[in-house]
Amino acid sequence: MNILKSSKKIGLPPGSIVFTGEQKVDKVFVRYLEYNKEAMQEQIFEEEAFQNVHQPKEEVVQWYDIRGLHDTELIAAVGETFHVHPLALEDIADTSQRPKLDEYESGIFVSLKAFQFDSKAEEVVFEQVAFYLGNGFLISFQERADDLFKIIRERIEKGKGHVRKKGADYLLYVLLDSIVDRYYVGLESVEERIEHLEMQIVKSVESDYRTKIYSLKQEMLKIRKSVVPLREMMNGFKELEGELVEEKTMLFIRDLRDHIVQTIDLIETYRDNLNSLQDLYLSELSYRMNNVMQVLAVVSAIFIPLTFIAGVYGMNFDHIPELHWQNGYFIIISIMFAIAILLLWYFKKKKWL
Repeated sequence: MNILKSSKKIGLPPGSIVFTGEQKVDKVFVRYLEYNKEAMQEQIFEEEAFQNVHQPKEEVVQWYDIRGLHDTELIAAVGETFHVHPLALEDIADTSQRPKLDEYESGIFVSLKAFQFDSKAEEVVFEQVAFYLGNGFLISFQERADDLFKIIRERIEKGKGHVRKKGADYLLYVLLDSIVDRYYVGLESVEERIEHLEMQIVKSVESDYRTKIYSLKQEMLKIRKSVVPLREMMNGFKELEGELVEEKTMLFIRDLRDHIVQTIDLIETYRDNLNSLQDLYLSELSYRMNNVMQVLAVVSAIFIPLTFIAGVYGMNFDHIPELHWQNGYFIIISIMFAIAILLLWYFKKKKWL
């Protein structure tokens, strides 16, 4: 949780709507979709017209998809129109909110984070997403203008799948499932980055690899903090007392919980892989350093006897017989060369080279 952003709420009464994030859309807009088995219609309107649009209808599912969370007046209007509990409205505007599920008299509130991995920046981009499920309607809140649920919307428009045949609770499940599916895509990108780093480290050890590994570990920690609480949140569906979520939908929600558990297992696996990658980096660094030290040791070992010979004949004594040999220089050079070759052969035989 960002302490500086959360400090905006200090001293305010519970239920105060305070936006704690960064504005990610220029202007808030609402995409409205209503459908049943036979027909559907869609409409896009700006925030000013929000309260004039909603008219409760039977036999259809009404989906209000709101893009942008910085307009606290619109969120307050949502609360007034749909009788949303003030605590739920407060959580909608709080982008630092951890995943949670709350049941109120008028509906069910669900919040979680969607994410994707930016391969260029090598960082995870998060988006706060919230839902409010009522009798025959669902309200979704997205931080960005980009549509997280484009595929689901197309399925509804084309009448594919079971969404058009079921209620708003099933729509909530489908949207949650689409977010969890995105987790797999994001984690696959992380896995590819880990594998790429591993190949680079084996080929050559660069100083910036340590920074990249550390950065990836921090990103995985952020993902873990966002995903692990979902397991507890999904368990909350079993404790719902109202009738907004049908038993048939609960079967799908239990399956979704299994997918979340699998996602958590993947996250833990990738965290272990990053720890192993860090160990590999240190091992490769140590191995290459040992190779350098080995070469230096061999060079030193070769030059020790050569230095000794040169030192002996470099002493300033008047009577060193070999100094007066006609071919003494060439003989000593040949001996030194032979010693170097002999030492190289010996090191090679011992597999020290």
